[in-house]
Amino acid sequence: MGFFQGIRYQFKGLFFSLKSPKLLLLGTVRFVAVLILTIISASLILVYHQQILNLIWTRPESHWVLWIWHVVSWLLSFLLVGASAILSYLLAQILFSVVIMDIMSRVTEKKVSGGVEEPRGLPFFTLFAYLVRQEIPRTTIPVLISLVLMVVGWIIPLGPILVVLSPLVAIVFLSWDNTDLVPARRMLPFRERFRLLLKSLSFHVGFGLPFLIPGLNILILSFAPVGATLYYIEKAASNLAPTPLPKHGSQGSSDIPKEGT
Repeated sequence: MGFFQGIRYQFKGLFFSLKSPKLLLLGTVRFVAVLILTIISASLILVYHQQILNLIWTRPESHWVLWIWHVVSWLLSFLLVGASAILSYLLAQILFSVVIMDIMSRVTEKKVSGGVEEPRGLPFFTLFAYLVRQEIPRTTIPVLISLVLMVVGWIIPLGPILVVLSPLVAIVFLSWDNTDLVPARRMLPFRERFRLLLKSLSFHVGFGLPFLIPGLNILILSFAPVGATLYYIEKAASNLAPTPLPKHGSQGSSDIPKEGT
């Protein structure tokens, strides 16, 4: 899957949601929650904008250089607002959004395929605990690493490279957080799901590119599970070898695959 197809599926999912009252409602709930958290976090971050800028570059006395300082100040504000949106998204994910994402993915899959493929006989809370366990490292660790790289990038010689690299890392894994909903729910082995990510990196970069646009990214993130589910059902599943869905054992044991297996 290519870069431009990733962008196309992002907006395809958004327009698909507008035709479904249930998807529109669920996406709106996510949008409002992330928006409120973003406003709060952006306000807190921008309060310390001047202190952060002084750590990077104190205000120069020369009027010839001062305009460059103002440009840097504006760019820093832009990055801080973008970072606040990502942090708000992470907080919303941890609190409740993983549940809404899974519901949106299920609704989309049912509309497209006529049903939802998942392990039979598996208790809801067992499946829910498994999905949450997948969500925490898949979302938080890569994004936090990218934010650390972004900060470090301002103070070391390789800064310009890391400043570009860190957002790319973030959007790839934010995209995977959405495209992995269906295979994780079907409990495909982690190595198969990760292999699918590696085979479609350009798609995930394109799919995640709108996440970097402040303001629009909150809307896009809210409805991303829909486009990601459409992508998996229509395209990505064909790149995986058929894997039988696990059944819940009669003895109450769970066949949930462990990470890395």
